[in-house]
Amino acid sequence: MTEQIPPDPVPHVLILGGTGEARALASTLADTDIAFISSLAGRVKHPRLPVGPVRIGGFGGSDGLREWLQSNRIQAVVDATHPFAATITRSAARAAADAGVPLLRLRRDPWVPGDIDIRVPDLPAAAREVAARGRRVFLTTGRQDVGVFAGIDSAWFLIRVVDAPTGALPPHHEVLRSRGPYDHESERDLLRDNDIDLLVTKNSGGMLTSAKLAAASELGIEVIMVDRPAEPDTPVVSDVGAARNWLEELFG
Repeated sequence: MTEQIPPDPVPHVLILGGTGEARALASTLADTDIAFISSLAGRVKHPRLPVGPVRIGGFGGSDGLREWLQSNRIQAVVDATHPFAATITRSAARAAADAGVPLLRLRRDPWVPGDIDIRVPDLPAAAREVAARGRRVFLTTGRQDVGVFAGIDSAWFLIRVVDAPTGALPPHHEVLRSRGPYDHESERDLLRDNDIDLLVTKNSGGMLTSAKLAAASELGIEVIMVDRPAEPDTPVVSDVGAARNWLEELFG
């Protein structure tokens, strides 16, 4: 049986972050009586830090997270991680349930694919589509996933990442290190100047990197969009205001 920790007079909230939504939630909680700490995975060398206390690094799976929640007297968790951060989202759901701590998922709405876009269930499926149809490809799936496309020698890749890619790279490529947000005009120029005929992206949602989709649509460029992974059945909101309201109602 999980030992229950008596509640503190001041609420303690863990924000699992690394996203714009997580930073915005921390900012909006800064003017309340709700004490919180944000946690970042540490996969980006120079992350944008939220206001307030921050911890960086993993927890050691769901058991490690459960122990951390209990030892730090956490009374609520908001999982505001990236829609593709499936491992931590599963761990958070399991750990919060085991610790008896309320959990809310703060997740941005997905993009709606366009008429000529190609939806695929995962990255290997995206790689197969690229091999079949790509000539000059704009790859925006993140540095840790570039290796999935390393075996494709029939296309040239413009690989946009924040930090340098890890693992193998396609034989023909250029790495563009850049951080959003991006505007429509610069994205259109990037696609046009590099003669891109195929865009590959995860369905991350949000406004930070959505301009590339509008630019691709304007230029008639096909988009391969990777569907989001399945998530545990937990309460979900899509905006920061709703997450703050949930916390305020929870703590009265």
